[in-house]
This record gives sequence, structure tokens and C-alpha cells, in this order.
Amino acid sequence: MRRRPADYRRPVRRRFSHWIWALLGLFSVAGLVLFVVQHNYHEDRVEQPTLRFIESQRLSMEKNARREHISHMGLNFTEEILSATSLARQLAEQMTLAKAYVIIAKEHNNLQLAWEFSSKIRNCQLLLSKAAMREEPITFEEAEPIIKSLSALIFKAQDAHYDVATTIMTMKSHIQALEERAKAATIQSTVFGQLTAEALPKSLHCLNIKLTTDWLRKSSLQELAEEKRNSPRLVDNNLYHFCIFSDNLLAVSVVVNSTISNADHPKQLVFHIVTNGIIYGAMQAWFLSNDFKGSTIEVQNIEEFTWLNASYSPVMKQLLDADSQKYYFKGSEDLEVEPKFRNPKYIYLLNHLRFYIPEVYPQLEKVVFLDDDVVVQKDLTSLFSLDLHGNVNGAVETCLEAFHRYYKYLNFSNTIISSKFDPQACGWAFGMNVFDLIAWRKANVTTRYHFWQEQNADRTLWKLGILPAGLLTFYGLTEPLDRRWHVLGLGYDLNIDNRLIETAAVIHFNGNMKPWLKLAIGRYKPLWERYVNQSQPYLQDCVTS
Repeated sequence: MRRRPADYRRPVRRRFSHWIWALLGLFSVAGLVLFVVQHNYHEDRVEQPTLRFIESQRLSMEKNARREHISHMGLNFTEEILSATSLARQLAEQMTLAKAYVIIAKEHNNLQLAWEFSSKIRNCQLLLSKAAMREEPITFEEAEPIIKSLSALIFKAQDAHYDVATTIMTMKSHIQALEERAKAATIQSTVFGQLTAEALPKSLHCLNIKLTTDWLRKSSLQELAEEKRNSPRLVDNNLYHFCIFSDNLLAVSVVVNSTISNADHPKQLVFHIVTNGIIYGAMQAWFLSNDFKGSTIEVQNIEEFTWLNASYSPVMKQLLDADSQKYYFKGSEDLEVEPKFRNPKYIYLLNHLRFYIPEVYPQLEKVVFLDDDVVVQKDLTSLFSLDLHGNVNGAVETCLEAFHRYYKYLNFSNTIISSKFDPQACGWAFGMNVFDLIAWRKANVTTRYHFWQEQNADRTLWKLGILPAGLLTFYGLTEPLDRRWHVLGLGYDLNIDNRLIETAAVIHFNGNMKPWLKLAIGRYKPLWERYVNQSQPYLQDCVTS
């Protein structure tokens, strides 16, 4: 085929090329505009972070304020400050952070910044307190200036390189220091608590002095005491015998009064009281001068028990030992030993006399032992007819709570303990115990007690109290009694069920809050005070003077 001449060729269509160039130009202009806008945006973010943060805070607060207006109406301040969306919560959190920065600023000697933070914190506290007083949510208008100023200060602190890592390290060191101070305060509190619990109020000191003076001046009292010393009722096993070992006159009088007041036949009761030489005269004068509905009361001085000496009793031996005296009376150099473990009452001879009852009363067959911090609310004579099934000790068990098992009292890492005792064995309570003295003598219980006291001379088997020695001594020889015979905890537990107290035969003020002290639990104190002989002239004089 012959080609057409050039002049006769069909022309090429180029209509779209102009549109393509136009589009490319438009894209270029748009890209340039976007670049400029993005560049300016980044510059704004770099130059004004604080303002943007505050603006976001403002928007957030406005949202929260709108929510609060609907959802927080009628709420109390506690509910508001716990709400995740409330302005009060936001202020509280900012204030907490600001307090941390105050500490850091002071440590870096930036007192100006610390002062600024403290000023804002005071403003924040004032606003929160006002809101709490009026019981209404904080409004956006109230919160906005404080939150803005605190936010600006926090950014200022961060610019000064008080970053999160620095804050964490600083707060960690302060927490450690606070923990050490808290530990020292706890130890100090324990010591003061013990001193308070063992200290006798001035009125009781006054009463002891007045009664002792009477005992020394009035020969008639001493003659009457000598006459009653040989009463056949003291050894009559047809009567009901109670023993109390204490140097607290008023406490003992309440135990005696409450027992007699609730007895069906008070004339059949015999009380055997043992005290120390200091209180002996006052105790004699009190019980010889007052009427107790025909019951018999014997008062003895423990210092007259010549058989209770260091060659016989391990506790007496410990009292004379230099190491024991240093440990209990002069304090221990070992700071790891808690002060409560060094309480001298744990080797006080009157407290250990309960393990020598058959020696103190060799002619008696059964006794009920009562602590001086109990109150009797029912007739206890039926305790003497209980069948102990050949056991020596009748006691109420306390293992309803797990921490009253044997493993909580004794050191089971010692093979002497772990080889002879069950760590899950149930604990029981001293304070109201029935002792079968015939079974006691047959089982030679006092010898068992001596063995365990000697084994624990270095305090490795147990550290605290009289009870662990009792748990070991009467192991396998204890008969559990109905829980209603003996209710414990009125010296430390604020939440004992009233029905349990009302049905209890004996209530026990064990713990530091004794009913004769000012720190007694007010709810329980009247149960003890009703048996105080308020008509006694000396007691009235000492209380009012």
C-alpha cells in the first residue's frame, strides 16, 4: 500500500494534555499549602504546649461540669471526690502531685517554686473544704482558675527536670523514712499502752493507802483476821471454793461482789484471795469491813509461802537470774524483740500461782479459778457438778478463730514442741477455769509445768504470756466447756454481740482496756461498774478528792 503524502496524514488529537498539566499544577499548589499549614501546626505545638494542655483541660472540665450538673446533684462530698468524673477528684489528684513537687523543689533548694506550689495547694484545699461544708459539687467556674494555675506550675516543674523518675525516687525515700517512723511509733505506742494498762489510777492508790492505814492502826482488824484464819469452812469440800490471785483491790472486790450477787446461795461460797505484801493489809481491811452476804473470804500473803522458793519454782529462779532481770526489767539490747515480749508481768509470781493451786490448798478437791478482770453474771455453782471426764482443767475453747490454734502460741520449729504437740490443737482461755485438784495431783501437773518452764529458760519455745505454759502443761488434760460460760474480749473488742454478753455466765475484760481505766471501752464499762461498792466511804473520798 502506498503511504499518503505528509500533507494528507490524519492529525493527532492532543486535547487532554492541557488538562493533565492543569491538574498537576493544582496538586502542587495544594501540597504546598498543606506543607505550610502542617509546618505552622508543628510550630504551634512546640511553642505553646502549656496553652494547648490548659485548653484541653478546660474542654474536659466543661464536659465534666455538664455531667456533674446532671449526675452529682444531691451527692455528698465523699461521693463526689470518689467520682472519676468530678472536678473535686481532679483537684485532689492535682493537689497530691503538687505536694510531691513541693518536697522535690525544697530538696533542690528551689524555694520560690515550692512557695508557689504551697500557695496553690492552700487555694485548692480551701475550695475543697468549702464544697464539703456546703455539700454541693464544685462548679466549673470555681475549679478552672486553680486547675489552670496548677497545670502551669506542674509544666514549670517538669521544665526544671523534676521528671517522673526523680519524683518516684524522691517519694520512695520519703516512704521508707515514714515506714521507719511508723515502726518506731508502733513500738512506742505498745510500750505506752502497756504502761497505761498496768498503771493504777490515783483514786485506787488513795484507797489502798487509807485501808492500809486502817489495818495498821486498828488491832481489832488484825485480831478478826487471825480468828478467821482457821475457819473450818476454808477446807470444807461441801462448799463452793473460788480462788483469785491479784494485787488489784477494787478489781478483786468486783469479782467477789458479782459472784455473790448472782449466786443462789451466797452463804455456801468461799473465796480464797492471794495478794502481795504491799496490798495485803488493804485487802484484809476491805474484806473484813464490808458485808458479803454470809460468804467466807480468806486473804493470804504470797510472801508467807516459804515453800515457793528458787530451789522449787523455775519462775522464782528466773526472777533472781541476772539475764532475766535485764530482759524484763532493764530492756533488751535486741531491737528486734517487741516490747510486749519483755513485759515483767509474764514472770510476776502472782500470775504463775495458778500452777500451784494444789500446794496452796492441799485439802481442797475442786476449785474455780477467776481472773481479777472478770465479771460474773450467773450462778457458778453448777460448774462444780460438771463431769470433766477425768481431765484436770475445764475451760472454754477459743479456736473459733484460726489464730487461737497451738501453732500461733508455740515455736513448732523447735523439735521439742513439734514432736509432742499438734499445731492445729485448739487453744483455750484462762480467766474462768474449773480445776479438779484430785486429778491434778494424780497427773502431777505442777511437775509438768516445771519441766516446760525450765525448757523455756532461753525463751525459745514461746515468748509471750502465761497461756502458752498452760497450753503445754494441760495438753490432753483439758475438758472443753460450753462457750456461754466464759465470753472474752471486752478489753479490746468493740463489736461483741450483745446477745452473747447477756447470756454469758462470766465476761472477761482481757486486753489493755481494763474497766477501771479511763481508756476502758465505754459500751462495756457499766457491766463492771454496777458491782463497785460506791457506798464505801473511803472510795467516795478518793474518787472526789
